[in-house]
Amino acid sequence: MVDHDNETNPVQLPPERKHELHQELPVDFPDPFFRALHRVIRFAIRVLAVLMVAVILWGVGDVIYIIYDRLITPPFLLLNINDIFYTFGAFMAVLIAVEIFINIRLYLGTNVFPVQLVVATALMAIARKVIVLDFETLTPMYLIGIAATTLALGVTYWLLRQGNQYHEWDD
Repeated sequence: MVDHDNETNPVQLPPERKHELHQELPVDFPDPFFRALHRVIRFAIRVLAVLMVAVILWGVGDVIYIIYDRLITPPFLLLNINDIFYTFGAFMAVLIAVEIFINIRLYLGTNVFPVQLVVATALMAIARKVIVLDFETLTPMYLIGIAATTLALGVTYWLLRQGNQYHEWDD
């Protein structure tokens, strides 16, 4: 690009850097040692994505097995409330794994850290914990801790949503 304000002595402006994903791990970092480490970390994140897909598939298989096992146990084709909650817990575990995979994919594919998605994933994880709680073995402090965590995550998620609502008006 040329600065046309000074026609007699045009100044060359530096070319714009191409949009680089995750500027905190640049592949063109000046120090070759850190540049190599950044590549290793990027590769490790890709490995984590592949492993998360394996966990998701394994989890789906586990859900199928749990349902099958519960249905063939006498009384046949009937689920009691504990079986249903156990199955819900298995479903939620798979859905949490899917959310974690999406976090990894967004981390690899964008330059924005998806805070709202991370908080939503944590909220889903705590919801799973609440669903599978064994109320006969709970201590009051444990229940207060779960309640405080749920409340804090819920308020955080709500605040993030409120902040995003205002950003839509800026565009």
